[in-house]
Order: sequence, then C-alpha cells, then structure tokens
Amino acid sequence: MGDLNTGLMIGGTFQLMSLGVAALGGASAPNYGLATIIGTFIAVRTGTGIDAAVGVGLPVGLLAIQLEVVVRIVNNFVAHKMQSDNNEGKWKNMNRIAWVGPLLCSLQTIIPTVIVVCFGANVVDFILDVIPQWVTDGLSIAAGMLPVVGIGMLMRYMPVKKFLPFILIGFILSAYLSMPVLGIAIVGFAAAFWYFTTEMKKAAEAEKAVAVTTVDEMGDDFDE
Repeated sequence: MGDLNTGLMIGGTFQLMSLGVAALGGASAPNYGLATIIGTFIAVRTGTGIDAAVGVGLPVGLLAIQLEVVVRIVNNFVAHKMQSDNNEGKWKNMNRIAWVGPLLCSLQTIIPTVIVVCFGANVVDFILDVIPQWVTDGLSIAAGMLPVVGIGMLMRYMPVKKFLPFILIGFILSAYLSMPVLGIAIVGFAAAFWYFTTEMKKAAEAEKAVAVTTVDEMGDDFDE
C-alpha cells in the first residue's frame, strides 16, 4: 500500500508477539500472519497507527483460530474419504475431493480478510460476541484435544527411547520451572548442537580407527 515504514513497524510488533508460539502437533495458535495483514490494511487506510493495527488484528487472529479448528475437523473427513476412494480405485473422485482441503485452508484466510476490508473491524467483534457459548466451548475442547493427538502421532514416529533424557529435561523445564517456550527452544538447540558435535567426533574417530587398521593390514601383507 506504499507505506513501508508502517508495514515494517506493524509486522515487527506482531512478530514479537508470535515469538515462541507455533502451531505444532495440531496445536492452534492465533494467526499472526492474518492479523498483520489486516492490521496493516486498517492502519494505513485510516492513518491511525500501531495501536489500531493491534486492536483490529488480534480479534481477527482469534477468529482465525476458530475457523482453523473447523477446517481441520472437516479436512479429517476429507482425508479419510480420499483414502477410501484410493483403496477402491476411484481415482477421478479422489482427485475432485483433493481440491477441498486447499480450498478450505484458503477460505479460512480469505473470509476474515473480506469481512474486515468490506465491513470493518466492528463486524469481527460482533461475530465473536454472537457465536454461542456452546460452540466456543466445543471448539476450545477440540483445540485442546488436537495438540495431544498431534504430539502423540509425532512421538510415535520419533526415536523417543533414544532421546528420552532430553524429553524429560524439556518437560521439567516447562512443567516445574515454568520456563517460556523460547527459553526451552534455546536449551533444546544447545542440546542438539552438543549431540551433533559429539556424534561427528565419534564418526571421525571411527573412520580414523578404520583407516589405521587398514594401513596395518596392508603393512602385514607387505611383510609377508
């Protein structure tokens, strides 16, 4: 929209909010990317500033959480339907259904953007207030269950037994010491770097030992 300074300031503000927050393992986090887009549009269009961008962007990001949960639930049925068609050899039907997932993922960003651009931020607040409490509670329960299922699926394919000490350290830092996610990530990076360098040294020493053994065997052959 031509205002580079405002865009950088608003983007940096939302980036600081999103540090250490990631939608991993099925977890739902506020859509800070969408919040940045909407906040920048409102701030530049109205000439207000960062405060207005944050005030408008955060409700949109919260609304995007609810849409994301709904999209994930629907996409779960879409994926099972595609798998069923694949097993039955219905390739054309599977290809048609394959477009539903990306379409829904696009709509969860397009819908809030169109609403805010066309009707203003007050409509977003109104929608959040109009949504029945039982719907909000149900989506909150689903959002709480998805991370557990997702993390369980991830751990199923990870070498948990091999890296169990690191998992326990991360759990203790989070549950008992209440360390922020960013701090745990830094500790995890340090542990991963230490493990990588240690394994590289072991591999280098093993290669050196193999080379020495090979040279000794060649020397014995020459002696014979």
